[in-house]
Amino acid sequence: MTAWVLALLPLALLAIGFPLFLVLLATSVVVLAFLADVPATALHQVMFSSLDKYALLAVPFFIFAGDLMGRGGVSKRLVRWVTSMISGIRGNLPFTSLGTAVVFSAISGSTAATVAAVGSLTYARLREAGYNERFSSGLLISAGAIDNLIPPSIGFILYGTAAETSIVKLFAAGIVPGLVLAAFFAAYIYAYALRRGDRGGAPFTIAEFLAATRAGIWSIAAPIFVLGGIYAGIFSPTEAAGVACVYAIIIVGLVYRELGPREIFEAASRSMYLTAQIFVIVACAGVYSWLLTIHGAPQALAASIENLRLPPWAVLLSINILLLIVGMFLDTASSILVLTPLLVPIAKEIGVDPVHFGVILVMNLSIGTFTPPFGINIFVGQAVFGLPASTIYPGLVPFIASAIVALGVVTYVPQLSLGILRYLG
Repeated sequence: MTAWVLALLPLALLAIGFPLFLVLLATSVVVLAFLADVPATALHQVMFSSLDKYALLAVPFFIFAGDLMGRGGVSKRLVRWVTSMISGIRGNLPFTSLGTAVVFSAISGSTAATVAAVGSLTYARLREAGYNERFSSGLLISAGAIDNLIPPSIGFILYGTAAETSIVKLFAAGIVPGLVLAAFFAAYIYAYALRRGDRGGAPFTIAEFLAATRAGIWSIAAPIFVLGGIYAGIFSPTEAAGVACVYAIIIVGLVYRELGPREIFEAASRSMYLTAQIFVIVACAGVYSWLLTIHGAPQALAASIENLRLPPWAVLLSINILLLIVGMFLDTASSILVLTPLLVPIAKEIGVDPVHFGVILVMNLSIGTFTPPFGINIFVGQAVFGLPASTIYPGLVPFIASAIVALGVVTYVPQLSLGILRYLG
Protein backbone atom coordinates (compact mmCIF):
# COMPACT_ATOMS: atom_id res chain seq x y z
CA MET A 1 0.00 0.00 0.00
CA THR A 2 2.74 2.45 0.98
CA ALA A 3 4.66 1.79 -2.23
CA TRP A 4 1.58 2.55 -4.33
CA VAL A 5 1.00 5.82 -2.47
CA LEU A 6 4.64 6.83 -2.94
CA ALA A 7 4.39 6.07 -6.66
CA LEU A 8 0.91 7.29 -7.62
CA LEU A 9 0.15 10.23 -5.30
CA PRO A 10 3.01 12.38 -6.72
CA LEU A 11 1.78 11.71 -10.26
CA ALA A 12 -1.76 12.73 -9.32
CA LEU A 13 -0.60 15.93 -7.60
CA LEU A 14 1.66 16.84 -10.54
CA ALA A 15 -1.25 16.31 -12.93
CA ILE A 16 -3.37 18.70 -10.85
CA GLY A 17 -0.64 21.31 -11.12
CA PHE A 18 1.07 21.34 -7.72
CA PRO A 19 4.69 22.56 -7.70
CA LEU A 20 7.15 19.72 -7.24
CA PHE A 21 8.36 20.63 -3.74
CA LEU A 22 4.74 20.54 -2.49
CA VAL A 23 4.16 17.25 -4.30
CA LEU A 24 7.12 15.64 -2.53
CA LEU A 25 6.28 17.20 0.83
CA ALA A 26 2.57 16.34 0.71
CA THR A 27 3.29 12.74 -0.29
CA SER A 28 5.82 12.40 2.52
CA VAL A 29 3.42 13.87 5.09
CA VAL A 30 0.61 11.50 4.05
CA VAL A 31 2.89 8.46 4.26
CA LEU A 32 4.38 9.50 7.61
CA ALA A 33 1.00 10.36 9.12
CA PHE A 34 -1.03 7.35 7.99
CA LEU A 35 1.16 4.56 6.63
CA ALA A 36 4.75 4.54 7.87
CA ASP A 37 5.65 3.13 11.26
CA VAL A 38 8.05 5.96 12.10
CA PRO A 39 7.66 8.98 14.40
CA ALA A 40 6.36 12.20 12.89
CA THR A 41 9.49 14.00 14.07
CA ALA A 42 11.35 12.16 11.32
CA LEU A 43 9.99 14.71 8.84
CA HIS A 44 11.95 17.70 10.03
CA GLN A 45 14.94 15.60 11.08
CA VAL A 46 15.39 14.17 7.58
CA MET A 47 14.74 17.56 5.96
CA PHE A 48 17.46 19.11 8.09
CA SER A 49 19.93 16.29 7.49
CA SER A 50 19.33 16.60 3.72
CA LEU A 51 20.52 20.21 3.90
CA ASP A 52 23.24 19.68 6.50
CA LYS A 53 25.89 18.80 3.91
CA TYR A 54 29.05 20.81 3.43
CA ALA A 55 29.12 20.34 -0.34
CA LEU A 56 25.79 22.17 -0.74
CA LEU A 57 27.44 25.40 0.38
CA ALA A 58 28.94 25.58 -3.10
CA VAL A 59 25.52 26.04 -4.71
CA PRO A 60 24.76 29.65 -3.64
CA PHE A 61 28.35 30.75 -4.16
CA PHE A 62 28.59 29.45 -7.73
CA ILE A 63 25.18 30.95 -8.55
CA PHE A 64 26.32 34.31 -7.13
CA ALA A 65 29.64 34.23 -8.98
CA GLY A 66 27.93 33.37 -12.27
CA ASP A 67 25.38 36.16 -11.83
CA LEU A 68 28.08 38.73 -11.12
CA MET A 69 30.19 37.70 -14.10
CA GLY A 70 27.21 37.56 -16.42
CA ARG A 71 26.22 41.14 -15.59
CA GLY A 72 29.61 42.67 -14.91
CA GLY A 73 31.21 42.78 -18.34
CA VAL A 74 32.90 39.39 -18.22
CA SER A 75 30.75 37.86 -20.96
CA LYS A 76 31.29 40.68 -23.48
CA ARG A 77 35.07 40.38 -23.05
CA LEU A 78 34.83 36.63 -23.57
CA VAL A 79 32.84 37.22 -26.77
CA ARG A 80 35.58 39.49 -28.10
CA TRP A 81 38.30 37.01 -27.14
CA VAL A 82 36.58 34.04 -28.81
CA THR A 83 35.79 36.16 -31.88
CA SER A 84 39.45 37.13 -32.23
CA MET A 85 40.38 33.46 -32.62
CA ILE A 86 37.70 32.25 -35.05
CA SER A 87 36.52 35.32 -36.97
CA GLY A 88 38.00 34.05 -40.24
CA ILE A 89 36.20 30.70 -40.38
CA ARG A 90 32.92 29.96 -42.14
CA GLY A 91 30.00 30.52 -39.74
CA ASN A 92 32.17 32.53 -37.39
CA LEU A 93 29.31 34.29 -35.57
CA PRO A 94 27.45 31.10 -34.54
CA PHE A 95 30.78 29.53 -33.58
CA THR A 96 31.57 32.61 -31.48
CA SER A 97 28.26 32.20 -29.64
CA LEU A 98 28.93 28.51 -29.02
CA GLY A 99 32.55 29.05 -27.98
CA THR A 100 31.61 31.86 -25.60
CA ALA A 101 28.95 29.63 -24.01
CA VAL A 102 31.55 26.89 -23.45
CA VAL A 103 34.02 29.30 -21.83
CA PHE A 104 31.30 31.00 -19.76
CA SER A 105 30.15 27.56 -18.58
CA ALA A 106 33.50 27.23 -16.81
CA ILE A 107 32.58 30.30 -14.76
CA SER A 108 28.85 29.95 -14.17
CA GLY A 109 27.02 27.08 -12.51
CA SER A 110 23.64 27.88 -14.09
CA THR A 111 22.38 27.06 -17.59
CA ALA A 112 19.87 29.90 -17.41
CA ALA A 113 22.64 32.38 -16.56
CA THR A 114 24.65 31.23 -19.57
CA VAL A 115 21.69 31.64 -21.94
CA ALA A 116 20.94 35.10 -20.55
CA ALA A 117 24.55 36.33 -20.49
CA VAL A 118 25.68 35.02 -23.88
CA GLY A 119 22.32 35.40 -25.60
CA SER A 120 21.89 39.04 -24.65
CA LEU A 121 25.23 39.83 -26.31
CA THR A 122 25.21 37.66 -29.43
CA TYR A 123 21.57 37.23 -30.50
CA ALA A 124 21.36 40.70 -32.08
CA ARG A 125 24.66 40.14 -33.90
CA LEU A 126 23.39 36.85 -35.33
CA ARG A 127 20.19 38.49 -36.56
CA GLU A 128 22.10 41.40 -38.12
CA ALA A 129 24.27 38.89 -39.98
CA GLY A 130 21.17 37.35 -41.56
CA TYR A 131 20.60 34.29 -39.37
CA ASN A 132 16.90 33.73 -38.81
CA GLU A 133 15.15 33.82 -35.44
CA ARG A 134 14.71 30.06 -35.25
CA PHE A 135 18.37 29.19 -35.77
CA SER A 136 19.71 32.02 -33.59
CA SER A 137 17.45 31.31 -30.63
CA GLY A 138 17.83 27.53 -30.98
CA LEU A 139 21.62 27.81 -30.94
CA LEU A 140 21.82 30.06 -27.88
CA ILE A 141 19.17 28.22 -25.86
CA SER A 142 20.81 24.85 -26.59
CA ALA A 143 24.36 26.05 -25.95
CA GLY A 144 23.39 26.99 -22.39
CA ALA A 145 22.93 23.29 -21.59
CA ILE A 146 26.69 22.75 -21.87
CA ASP A 147 26.91 24.60 -18.54
CA ASN A 148 25.56 21.53 -16.73
CA LEU A 149 28.54 19.44 -17.88
CA ILE A 150 31.47 21.86 -17.85
CA PRO A 151 32.54 22.44 -14.23
CA PRO A 152 31.61 24.06 -11.96
CA SER A 153 28.25 22.32 -12.34
CA ILE A 154 25.44 22.57 -9.80
CA GLY A 155 24.00 19.38 -11.29
CA PHE A 156 27.16 17.46 -10.38
CA ILE A 157 27.17 18.97 -6.88
CA LEU A 158 23.60 17.75 -6.30
CA TYR A 159 24.27 14.32 -7.82
CA GLY A 160 27.50 13.91 -5.85
CA THR A 161 25.66 14.79 -2.65
CA ALA A 162 22.75 12.43 -3.36
CA ALA A 163 24.91 9.54 -4.59
CA GLU A 164 27.76 10.12 -2.10
CA THR A 165 30.21 10.36 -5.00
CA SER A 166 33.30 12.56 -5.27
CA ILE A 167 32.35 15.97 -6.66
CA VAL A 168 35.94 16.59 -7.76
CA LYS A 169 35.81 13.42 -9.90
CA LEU A 170 32.41 14.40 -11.30
CA PHE A 171 33.71 17.84 -12.25
CA ALA A 172 36.64 16.25 -14.10
CA ALA A 173 34.46 13.59 -15.72
CA GLY A 174 32.11 16.19 -17.18
CA ILE A 175 34.74 18.14 -19.14
CA VAL A 176 35.16 15.84 -22.17
CA PRO A 177 31.41 15.00 -22.47
CA GLY A 178 30.70 18.74 -22.36
CA LEU A 179 33.15 19.28 -25.21
CA VAL A 180 31.64 16.32 -27.10
CA LEU A 181 28.21 17.96 -26.84
CA ALA A 182 29.71 21.24 -28.08
CA ALA A 183 31.40 19.39 -30.96
CA PHE A 184 28.11 17.91 -32.16
CA PHE A 185 26.49 21.34 -31.98
CA ALA A 186 29.46 22.70 -33.95
CA ALA A 187 29.00 20.03 -36.62
CA TYR A 188 25.41 21.12 -37.18
CA ILE A 189 26.42 24.80 -37.17
CA TYR A 190 29.04 24.14 -39.85
CA ALA A 191 26.56 22.20 -41.99
CA TYR A 192 24.06 25.04 -41.63
CA ALA A 193 26.72 27.61 -42.57
CA LEU A 194 27.66 25.58 -45.66
CA ARG A 195 24.03 25.40 -46.73
CA ARG A 196 23.70 29.17 -46.38
CA GLY A 197 26.92 29.78 -48.28
CA ASP A 198 28.43 31.70 -45.36
CA ARG A 199 31.82 33.28 -45.68
CA GLY A 200 34.27 33.96 -42.90
CA GLY A 201 34.74 37.38 -41.37
CA ALA A 202 37.98 39.28 -40.92
CA PRO A 203 40.99 36.94 -40.99
CA PHE A 204 42.78 36.06 -37.78
CA THR A 205 45.43 38.55 -36.72
CA ILE A 206 47.81 38.14 -33.84
CA ALA A 207 47.41 41.83 -33.00
CA GLU A 208 43.65 41.55 -32.42
CA PHE A 209 44.06 38.29 -30.52
CA LEU A 210 46.62 39.84 -28.18
CA ALA A 211 44.48 42.95 -27.72
CA ALA A 212 41.40 40.84 -26.92
CA THR A 213 43.43 38.68 -24.54
CA ARG A 214 44.84 41.72 -22.77
CA ALA A 215 41.38 43.30 -22.43
CA GLY A 216 39.81 40.09 -21.16
CA ILE A 217 42.67 38.53 -19.20
CA TRP A 218 40.81 38.74 -15.88
CA SER A 219 37.76 37.06 -17.42
CA ILE A 220 39.82 34.39 -19.17
CA ALA A 221 41.74 33.65 -15.97
CA ALA A 222 38.59 33.02 -13.90
CA PRO A 223 37.98 29.36 -14.87
CA ILE A 224 41.73 28.65 -14.86
CA PHE A 225 42.06 30.08 -11.37
CA VAL A 226 39.00 28.34 -9.90
CA LEU A 227 39.28 24.91 -11.56
CA GLY A 228 43.07 24.91 -11.40
CA GLY A 229 42.86 25.47 -7.67
CA ILE A 230 40.52 22.49 -7.28
CA TYR A 231 42.64 20.04 -9.28
CA ALA A 232 45.90 21.30 -7.81
CA GLY A 233 44.49 20.42 -4.39
CA ILE A 234 44.65 24.01 -3.16
CA PHE A 235 40.97 24.11 -2.24
CA SER A 236 37.86 21.91 -2.33
CA PRO A 237 34.92 22.56 -4.69
CA THR A 238 33.04 24.27 -1.86
CA GLU A 239 36.00 26.49 -1.03
CA ALA A 240 36.46 27.15 -4.76
CA ALA A 241 32.91 28.49 -4.90
CA GLY A 242 33.73 31.03 -2.21
CA VAL A 243 36.95 31.96 -3.98
CA ALA A 244 35.00 32.42 -7.23
CA CYS A 245 32.68 34.89 -5.51
CA VAL A 246 35.57 36.95 -4.14
CA TYR A 247 37.29 36.88 -7.53
CA ALA A 248 34.06 37.94 -9.28
CA ILE A 249 33.50 40.85 -6.89
CA ILE A 250 37.07 42.04 -7.40
CA ILE A 251 37.01 42.00 -11.21
CA VAL A 252 33.50 43.42 -11.75
CA GLY A 253 33.64 45.89 -8.88
CA LEU A 254 37.28 47.00 -8.75
CA VAL A 255 38.95 46.05 -12.05
CA TYR A 256 36.17 46.62 -14.61
CA ARG A 257 34.15 48.91 -12.30
CA GLU A 258 30.90 47.98 -14.06
CA LEU A 259 28.96 46.99 -10.94
CA GLY A 260 28.61 49.07 -7.80
CA PRO A 261 27.62 47.99 -4.27
CA ARG A 262 23.91 48.26 -5.13
CA GLU A 263 24.18 45.97 -8.18
CA ILE A 264 26.30 43.48 -6.25
CA PHE A 265 23.70 43.44 -3.45
CA GLU A 266 20.93 42.86 -6.03
CA ALA A 267 22.92 39.96 -7.49
CA ALA A 268 23.30 38.51 -3.99
CA SER A 269 19.55 38.84 -3.42
CA ARG A 270 18.75 37.05 -6.68
CA SER A 271 21.20 34.31 -5.80
CA MET A 272 19.67 33.87 -2.35
CA TYR A 273 16.20 33.57 -3.88
CA LEU A 274 17.29 30.95 -6.42
CA THR A 275 19.25 29.06 -3.74
CA ALA A 276 16.19 29.01 -1.48
CA GLN A 277 14.15 27.50 -4.31
CA ILE A 278 16.75 24.78 -4.85
CA PHE A 279 17.19 24.02 -1.15
CA VAL A 280 13.45 23.70 -0.51
CA ILE A 281 13.42 21.03 -3.22
CA VAL A 282 16.53 19.41 -1.69
CA ALA A 283 14.84 19.18 1.72
CA CYS A 284 11.52 17.83 0.41
CA ALA A 285 13.22 15.40 -1.98
CA GLY A 286 15.38 14.21 0.91
CA VAL A 287 12.33 13.07 2.88
CA TYR A 288 10.70 11.47 -0.15
CA SER A 289 13.90 9.63 -1.13
CA TRP A 290 14.36 8.45 2.46
CA LEU A 291 10.85 6.99 2.49
CA LEU A 292 11.50 5.26 -0.83
CA THR A 293 14.70 3.78 0.59
CA ILE A 294 13.27 2.50 3.88
CA HIS A 295 10.45 0.84 1.96
CA GLY A 296 12.93 -0.87 -0.37
CA ALA A 297 11.96 0.87 -3.62
CA PRO A 298 15.50 1.18 -5.06
CA GLN A 299 16.33 -2.42 -4.23
CA ALA A 300 13.01 -3.68 -5.62
CA LEU A 301 13.49 -1.71 -8.83
CA ALA A 302 17.04 -3.01 -9.26
CA ALA A 303 15.83 -6.58 -8.67
CA SER A 304 13.04 -6.15 -11.22
CA ILE A 305 15.52 -4.93 -13.83
CA GLU A 306 17.82 -7.86 -13.07
CA ASN A 307 14.93 -10.32 -13.47
CA LEU A 308 14.26 -8.99 -16.97
CA ARG A 309 17.70 -10.29 -17.99
CA LEU A 310 18.32 -7.28 -20.21
CA PRO A 311 21.87 -6.65 -21.44
CA PRO A 312 23.55 -3.57 -19.90
CA TRP A 313 23.26 -1.56 -23.13
CA ALA A 314 19.49 -2.07 -23.16
CA VAL A 315 19.19 -1.02 -19.51
CA LEU A 316 21.17 2.15 -20.24
CA LEU A 317 19.02 2.84 -23.29
CA SER A 318 15.87 2.47 -21.18
CA ILE A 319 17.29 4.79 -18.50
CA ASN A 320 18.21 7.37 -21.14
CA ILE A 321 14.70 7.33 -22.57
CA LEU A 322 13.22 7.70 -19.08
CA LEU A 323 15.52 10.59 -18.21
CA LEU A 324 14.89 12.40 -21.49
CA ILE A 325 11.14 12.22 -20.85
CA VAL A 326 11.52 13.35 -17.23
CA GLY A 327 13.75 16.22 -18.32
CA MET A 328 11.00 17.52 -20.60
CA PHE A 329 8.72 18.16 -17.64
CA LEU A 330 10.78 18.54 -14.44
CA ASP A 331 13.69 20.81 -13.58
CA THR A 332 17.20 19.41 -13.32
CA ALA A 333 17.64 19.77 -9.55
CA SER A 334 14.38 18.01 -8.70
CA SER A 335 15.01 15.20 -11.17
CA ILE A 336 18.51 14.54 -9.85
CA LEU A 337 17.43 14.46 -6.22
CA VAL A 338 14.44 12.18 -6.79
CA LEU A 339 15.90 9.80 -9.38
CA THR A 340 19.47 9.35 -8.13
CA PRO A 341 18.54 7.07 -5.19
CA LEU A 342 16.40 4.97 -7.54
CA LEU A 343 18.74 4.67 -10.50
CA VAL A 344 22.23 4.46 -8.97
CA PRO A 345 21.60 0.93 -7.55
CA ILE A 346 20.53 -0.18 -11.04
CA ALA A 347 23.65 1.33 -12.58
CA LYS A 348 25.86 -0.44 -10.05
CA GLU A 349 24.02 -3.70 -10.68
CA ILE A 350 24.95 -3.63 -14.39
CA GLY A 351 28.52 -2.54 -13.69
CA VAL A 352 28.34 1.16 -14.57
CA ASP A 353 30.73 3.38 -12.62
CA PRO A 354 28.77 5.86 -10.41
CA VAL A 355 30.85 8.76 -11.76
CA HIS A 356 30.11 7.81 -15.37
CA PHE A 357 26.46 7.30 -14.52
CA GLY A 358 26.40 10.77 -12.97
CA VAL A 359 27.59 12.19 -16.28
CA ILE A 360 24.90 10.22 -18.15
CA LEU A 361 22.17 11.40 -15.79
CA VAL A 362 23.22 15.05 -15.83
CA MET A 363 23.69 15.05 -19.61
CA ASN A 364 20.18 13.66 -20.12
CA LEU A 365 18.68 16.32 -17.89
CA SER A 366 20.80 18.99 -19.59
CA ILE A 367 19.05 18.11 -22.84
CA GLY A 368 15.80 18.54 -20.95
CA THR A 369 16.67 22.18 -20.23
CA PHE A 370 16.12 23.03 -23.91
CA THR A 371 13.47 20.42 -24.76
CA PRO A 372 9.83 21.54 -25.09
CA PRO A 373 7.50 22.05 -23.40
CA PHE A 374 9.03 23.03 -20.04
CA GLY A 375 12.79 23.36 -20.58
CA ILE A 376 14.00 26.21 -18.35
CA ASN A 377 16.33 27.56 -21.04
CA ILE A 378 13.37 27.99 -23.38
CA PHE A 379 11.62 30.30 -20.91
CA VAL A 380 14.82 32.29 -20.41
CA GLY A 381 15.25 32.54 -24.18
CA GLN A 382 11.68 33.77 -24.61
CA ALA A 383 12.35 36.55 -22.10
CA VAL A 384 15.78 37.53 -23.48
CA PHE A 385 14.93 37.35 -27.20
CA GLY A 386 11.27 38.38 -27.01
CA LEU A 387 10.14 35.43 -29.14
CA PRO A 388 7.06 33.18 -28.86
CA ALA A 389 7.45 29.46 -28.27
CA SER A 390 6.11 28.74 -31.77
CA THR A 391 9.20 30.44 -33.23
CA ILE A 392 11.71 28.91 -30.82
CA TYR A 393 10.57 25.26 -30.92
CA PRO A 394 11.45 24.50 -34.59
CA GLY A 395 14.93 25.95 -34.15
CA LEU A 396 15.61 23.59 -31.25
CA VAL A 397 14.87 20.36 -33.15
CA PRO A 398 18.27 19.93 -34.90
CA PHE A 399 20.13 20.79 -31.70
CA ILE A 400 18.07 18.28 -29.71
CA ALA A 401 18.84 15.63 -32.34
CA SER A 402 22.56 16.49 -32.21
CA ALA A 403 22.52 16.32 -28.41
CA ILE A 404 20.86 12.89 -28.39
CA VAL A 405 23.54 11.52 -30.72
CA ALA A 406 26.21 13.01 -28.45
CA LEU A 407 24.46 11.42 -25.46
CA GLY A 408 24.63 8.02 -27.13
CA VAL A 409 28.36 8.41 -27.72
CA VAL A 410 29.02 9.47 -24.12
CA THR A 411 26.79 6.71 -22.70
CA TYR A 412 28.47 3.85 -24.54
CA VAL A 413 32.05 5.15 -24.49
CA PRO A 414 32.70 5.46 -20.74
CA GLN A 415 36.34 6.41 -21.26
CA LEU A 416 35.15 9.83 -22.40
CA SER A 417 34.07 10.38 -18.80
CA LEU A 418 36.50 8.21 -16.88
CA GLY A 419 39.71 8.52 -18.91
CA ILE A 420 40.62 11.87 -17.39
CA LEU A 421 40.30 10.52 -13.84
CA ARG A 422 43.57 8.59 -14.08
CA TYR A 423 45.39 11.93 -14.07
CA LEU A 424 43.80 12.99 -10.77
CA GLY A 425 45.78 10.44 -8.79
